[in-house]
Amino acid sequence: RLFHQYHKTFAPLNFSDYEAIGRCEQEVPEYFNFASDVLDKWSQIEKERKGPSNPALWWINGKGDEIKWSFEELGFLSQKVANVLSGPCSLQRGDRVLVILPRIPEWWLLNVACMRTGVIMIPGTTQLTAQDICYRLLASKAKCIITTDVLAPAVDSVASKCQFLKMKLIVSESSRAEWLNFSDLL
Repeated sequence: RLFHQYHKTFAPLNFSDYEAIGRCEQEVPEYFNFASDVLDKWSQIEKERKGPSNPALWWINGKGDEIKWSFEELGFLSQKVANVLSGPCSLQRGDRVLVILPRIPEWWLLNVACMRTGVIMIPGTTQLTAQDICYRLLASKAKCIITTDVLAPAVDSVASKCQFLKMKLIVSESSRAEWLNFSDLL
């Protein structure tokens, strides 16, 4: 692929960091955490620039509605979600959570929050059946499941068979009995 003669102007500001790591000139952290080692650093760079920035997340649904989050906003919101996971959901480092969501902004927040807290996220497609969900909950020993009101009935139908499942979190505008509401907690 040919690059424009000014291709260096389009490179990220820290591109030299990648080259330095490749040449073993820059120290790589012993314990790497994407949320704190990358996202939070980009958030800090964004704050120091004090100007308009490129979005860290730009989501558009089929209706044309869009959400744009800066690195600072994504970092802040993911910290709030991390507090939800470790607070009301009582999840700790190494615990597993089954996340069955369409690719909505909350999916990305949960993904980063799991990285931030050390909770192991097990993604699942929204096409799973009740039997599929039960199998995944049993096999993974997940303590928590996070889904929408579309799949909540399927989860409720198998939850009694899943002895490790302690918490159910729903991403929905409405509430549901025996489920914590993500939006309310956030």
